[in-house]
Amino acid sequence: MSFTRRTFLKASAAGFGAAVLSFGLTGCAFDDNGDVHIPVSFDHGVASGDPLNDSLIIWTRVTPKDTTTDSLKVQWQVALDPQFTTISHDGEAQISNATDFTLKVDLQGLRPNTAYYYRFNAHGKTSPVGQGKTLPIGDIDKVKLAVVSCANYPAGYFHVYGEIAKQPDLDAVIHLGDYIYEYGNDGYATEDAAKLGRLLPEDNQGEIITLSDYRKRYANYRLDGNLQAAHSHCAFITVWDDHEVANDTWRDGAQNHNSDEGDFSERKLQALQAYFEWMPIRNVADKERIYRRFEFGNLVSLYMLDTRMLARDKPLDYADFELSTATGQGEFVNALGADDRALLGSEQLTWLTDGIKTSDNRWQVLGQQVLMTKMHLPIEVMLLLSSLQTTQASGGDPRAMLAQANILFAELAQIKIRVLKGDPTVTPAELARVETTVPYNLDAWDGYAYEREVLLGTAVAAQKNLVVLAGDTHNAWAGQLKTDTNNPIAASKNAGVEFATASVSSPGLEEYLALTTQDAQTVAQIEQVIALLVNDLAYNNLVNRGYLTVTFTKEQANAQWNYVSTIKAADYQMLEERKKGFIMLAGQPQLLTV
Repeated sequence: MSFTRRTFLKASAAGFGAAVLSFGLTGCAFDDNGDVHIPVSFDHGVASGDPLNDSLIIWTRVTPKDTTTDSLKVQWQVALDPQFTTISHDGEAQISNATDFTLKVDLQGLRPNTAYYYRFNAHGKTSPVGQGKTLPIGDIDKVKLAVVSCANYPAGYFHVYGEIAKQPDLDAVIHLGDYIYEYGNDGYATEDAAKLGRLLPEDNQGEIITLSDYRKRYANYRLDGNLQAAHSHCAFITVWDDHEVANDTWRDGAQNHNSDEGDFSERKLQALQAYFEWMPIRNVADKERIYRRFEFGNLVSLYMLDTRMLARDKPLDYADFELSTATGQGEFVNALGADDRALLGSEQLTWLTDGIKTSDNRWQVLGQQVLMTKMHLPIEVMLLLSSLQTTQASGGDPRAMLAQANILFAELAQIKIRVLKGDPTVTPAELARVETTVPYNLDAWDGYAYEREVLLGTAVAAQKNLVVLAGDTHNAWAGQLKTDTNNPIAASKNAGVEFATASVSSPGLEEYLALTTQDAQTVAQIEQVIALLVNDLAYNNLVNRGYLTVTFTKEQANAQWNYVSTIKAADYQMLEERKKGFIMLAGQPQLLTV
């Protein structure tokens, strides 16, 4: 089948992965489907998502034991209590292999700010029970969100999901993407998979390319007990990042896609079909337009953005510029700030800025993938990171360079401290070492500066409380969002704050710096130096996996980072000594330590 954008949209309109609407009680009691006995199971658990004040998506997948089965009847029940004594909704629908035997039900007419319990039945088998909560309306005092991203199944255990499932007072889980990874058993972060018992199955052990491949990858991830626990515990609000298709995806391509793997557009659209089938997300007519908004009473407006699939231009590459010359440097600076470089695209950016300007809610919160904080590092540090990557790629031992890295970081830190203190003995050469900086990651907002300035300028001019949530990097960060000196709307102003979560299991910057959790003193020193050298950065954690909770009240946004001791063993603890918190006070767009 040739899966073009036109056929994709046609299939979308016809309802592939479509949700069934459920308006209330139909009198449908759980049964064994009469005389039709088909052996089935609920291997992949249940989930809820995309809560509104009067509706909620519930999801399951039924596994037929006979591979020749092409259709199944599934029933659902929804109640106000876990014992299902007060049932509010029920119904039944046919599912088939056309949607990989997944089912989404869009529950309508629900009460606001209410926990609902749900379960499914198919041919005499009953699913586990899940719960999800609708959004509040009117005047409310608190919203608490868990923020998570970047879960690589072969890289380690999903303890982070298990910990989220223990949080007793969450309103929703915000998943910022990289829910799956496209690599095979010989790909990224798979070196411990066999030892951990987390190899991908034989029929899905290579890089995923086709619709069938992507479906199987979701199926494998959703067998994980910790992930199932998180989904059944709380409603998810999700967006994708790049690995739901391929590494460093942009509008028309990806770093991890080549011509031997077929047409990229076809691959992307098949990946998105699997995403909509397997995720508890409300369907839209055009599956590439995933951006949407959620209102938590009068307290939080949450905008879920797509910085990957819809409009992103190809990321810039340092190798494309002759940075040893003044001309090349000028061309690079001009490219960074070009007003025609799209990350969100004009349609999504206008929707977002209009929403921020017109919203009356206390907090304007962006759920999106990549770092927005200006992460500009001294060129010497960037060269060091490049050398470490080269050493690893050539099979060398990067730890041999760690002593050299420590010396460099110490030198630059001392210079920066003297600069901040106004030391008149700082030489021009020393000043240049800490102030000649370049973006750390051109795949992030640093590579798309124009749209960032429009967004931040809008928040300043509208006097809104802006909080940005980010994932993607696999490390935790807290950044101060500031407009540039040449911002035409509001120059050199604090615009908001950014809280970025660590990953569930994917390795982060520590891999390039050859750091481990046993290098506690060295880790602490390098973290402090990076926060010192990056002007707008207040906090970073370079080695630990974990998740973020953000609690919004009328007075403040409070972010707390939570870390697990390991993802490489079944036994673990929460690292209380590494827990960290920051707040932003309403009306004061500045990071403050808790």
